[in-house]
Amino acid sequence: MSRDARWKALLELLVERGRLDVEEAAAELAVSAATIRRDFDQLAEQQMLVRTRGGAVVHGVSYELPLRYKTARRASEKQRIARAVAELVAPGEAVGLTGGTTTTEVARALAVRGDLTSGSPALTVVTNALNIANELAVRPQFKIVVTGGVARPQSYELIGPLADGVLGQIRLDVAVLGVVAFDVTHGAAAHDEAEAAINRLLCERAERVVVAADSSKLGQRAFARICPAHLVDTLVTDAAADPETVRRFEEAGIRVVTV
Repeated sequence: MSRDARWKALLELLVERGRLDVEEAAAELAVSAATIRRDFDQLAEQQMLVRTRGGAVVHGVSYELPLRYKTARRASEKQRIARAVAELVAPGEAVGLTGGTTTTEVARALAVRGDLTSGSPALTVVTNALNIANELAVRPQFKIVVTGGVARPQSYELIGPLADGVLGQIRLDVAVLGVVAFDVTHGAAAHDEAEAAINRLLCERAERVVVAADSSKLGQRAFARICPAHLVDTLVTDAAADPETVRRFEEAGIRVVTV
């Protein structure tokens, strides 16, 4: 196992459990305890975890795994969700995409749609996510609008007043939100308040709002609210979603698509 793969696995385990012992992690990853100790020390230097005697704990109360380490988590669910979200977009529409692993998959699903291979433009994509803009910029049939702002390294999203200026002058047909939590009572949320503020503006500029979230995000709460649940038109999630949670969203007037 490469170091990058090992680090991804360690951080995913740490997010799930909150704490890891060296011997426990070594057994899980089938490597030596000495290797895990070195990994923990190097990750601690990057402030991605806190070293403890004999192990490590997550870094801070509101821990957020950087985007580059989240791509493998629930990958198949995110890809199914992304394909379903992409089908909700009509040719020629203006689409807003927030940052995140699921919305990145939505961008990829849009890029390979057969009916979006030509047009003037085939699609207008407005995003504050640098990685999404980078992936789609090579598609000449897509018009890519980047909001501007200051890059947030955890999510590659642009935040701040420079992004506000662009979003205040446009209209969108649909905004697709990637979220860390979505609850009927507390709405859609993110870890970071500045990121949530830009995502909220995308919602306000859109005719309809789609939340793309795997089932682990449903019924959860996070620090910064993006928008209340009643502003969301459609939730696309995976088939493992709790039926009672789905029922509550539907009762709130949200169309739920499970894949």
